[in-house]
Amino acid sequence: MPTLNLFTNVPVDAVIASDILKDATKAVAKIIGKPESFNQYRWLVQSTIAMYSCLLVLFSPVCDDLLNGSVPIAFAGTEEPAAYGELISIGGIGPSVNGKLSSTIAEILETKLSIDSSRFYIKFYDVQRSFFGFNGSTF
Repeated sequence: MPTLNLFTNVPVDAVIASDILKDATKAVAKIIGKPESFNQYRWLVQSTIAMYSCLLVLFSPVCDDLLNGSVPIAFAGTEEPAAYGELISIGGIGPSVNGKLSSTIAEILETKLSIDSSRFYIKFYDVQRSFFGFNGSTF
C-alpha cells in the first residue's frame, strides 16, 4: 500500500514516466519489504508548487490525471530542474530506511530526468492502518 507521489518541473513524456514508475515500484518494494502489487505510484497534476530552501510548498486540489510534468516549481530561487516527493506507507519506513529510499529515488530522477539530488525533497509518512482506506474499509 505504499504510495509515492512525485512532482517535477521537468517535462515528462509517457515513456519516461512509465520507466520512472517501474523503477520506483521495484526500488521501494525492495527497500521497505512490501510486494510490488501493494504499491501505488503516481504523477499528480498540481497547478502550482513553490519550493525554497525552507521548503514552502503550495498545493492546489489534485486532479485525477496520472501524468503531468512541467509543474511550476521554484527551488532555492531558481526554476532549474527540481522535484518534490511524498512516500506514504503503513510501516516499512523509518530512520533506518528513509535515507536509502531518498537516495534511490533521487538517483532515478537524476538518471531519467537530469534532476540533481540537491534539488529534490522527499517527505515520508508512516501512517496507522486505520488512517488508510481501501476497498470500502481500512487496512
